[in-house]
Amino acid sequence: MKLFFGEIDNGKAIINDEEQQHIVKVLRMKDGEEIHVTDGKGNLASGKLMIEGKKAGIEVAEIKTETPDFSPKLHIAIAPTKNIDRIEFFVEKAVEMGISEITILQTEKTERKNLNIDKIKKQGIAASKQSLRFHFPVINDLIKLPDFLKNIEVESIFVAHCNENLERINLNEIPKLENYTFLIGPEGDFSDKEILFLAEKGIKAVSLGSQRLRTETAGVFVAAWNYNRMI
Repeated sequence: MKLFFGEIDNGKAIINDEEQQHIVKVLRMKDGEEIHVTDGKGNLASGKLMIEGKKAGIEVAEIKTETPDFSPKLHIAIAPTKNIDRIEFFVEKAVEMGISEITILQTEKTERKNLNIDKIKKQGIAASKQSLRFHFPVINDLIKLPDFLKNIEVESIFVAHCNENLERINLNEIPKLENYTFLIGPEGDFSDKEILFLAEKGIKAVSLGSQRLRTETAGVFVAAWNYNRMI
């Protein structure tokens, strides 16, 4: 399947401008080839490619709406790494494994204070297309930990930290829920103050095993854990 990103409305599909350039200039696809377009919201248009000069369109033959999404839904709030390539690696792999939402989290030990969120969102779209996802994940810009927690249900949120002196449950002890939110800290972990703050809010701590994982590895690990639970 050749899947591209665009808009779908009233029985019509419009291929995204950047996608059109990729089709014409890079892939050099031919008029009449079968293609598929998704809006990332669960809608999928299928039909034949129409090439007019430097423009690419689709002659729609069928539109499927409300295609099934992954369940349970996973939201990972993760601190950005100093080397942004590592967090981009996490985004790509987590999207391929069906993550529903990613938030970039600013903590006390977060060294990177800004990032190109538009670039990360584009990587999320690319990974969604590559893995044939019709529901693209939401990717949120940098937000401070206390602000992030204002709109999160405590019952479904967990924090992965490395403090062995505090009680932590194993991932396999977490009950089946419809939605999960995991907090993953920066290089150097969450501060003791933050861990206490989270505990006071009733947020359960989890252990990801005996090994100390890098930030992006921890994120991929949780995404893979949820992927194995999907139906």
